[in-house]
Amino acid sequence: MSGDAFQGFTKQTASFFRGLKKNNDKAWFTAHREQYDEHALEPARAFVVALGDKLRTIAPGVVADPRVNKSLFRIHRDTRFSHDKSPYKTHMGLWLWEGPHRGRMENSGFYFHLEPPNIMLGIGLYRFTDTALKNYRIDGAHPVHGRALRDAVDKLTKKGFAIGGLHYKRVPRSVDPTHPNAELLRHNGLYVGVEMKIPDAFYTTKLPAFSLRLYKQMLPLHQWLLAFTERNL
Repeated sequence: MSGDAFQGFTKQTASFFRGLKKNNDKAWFTAHREQYDEHALEPARAFVVALGDKLRTIAPGVVADPRVNKSLFRIHRDTRFSHDKSPYKTHMGLWLWEGPHRGRMENSGFYFHLEPPNIMLGIGLYRFTDTALKNYRIDGAHPVHGRALRDAVDKLTKKGFAIGGLHYKRVPRSVDPTHPNAELLRHNGLYVGVEMKIPDAFYTTKLPAFSLRLYKQMLPLHQWLLAFTERNL
């Protein structure tokens, strides 16, 4: 049950998503719905709660809401505007966020992704709104806020992390192309992540602590984005 303490995911968690990738149709999903509920959905809810408790030691305002369309991304795909009409996502995505905006995806946060044989953990803001993008370009070129951004990014790159979100081919016209943050201002999102084979901790109660250690390494980017969103309400 969702109120139970997190005990780890199981081998059937990964095997469910492997099977779904090979049989992405309603009949297969319906036949394996019990496996999904027991080995993916319910432990994911418990994991969100446990991870939220850990994350509050470094991000006091983090929201960990173990409901679908909150911290749990829905498994059903939106196929209305897609050529791919596969009905289900073949991965599990979890999102815990911190920030002042009502929209969960308008804030920076902590992402956990299972797609066998790998997991991925990330921090950041995947896509800026139009208004946030304008403000990001202003702050990124600012003598104080821009320097803080550069410092956060440098801390991560020194640890071997790659910064994601690069999108535009050219630097915005408002920015000097020789500015130290010129490449960063070609982004339409700002995030960092690490991908690995499913670790042993995935199947144990140690997964929240395991995840926290990785999120701590990526925290400087979240802290800059949190301050950014709070400045630009």
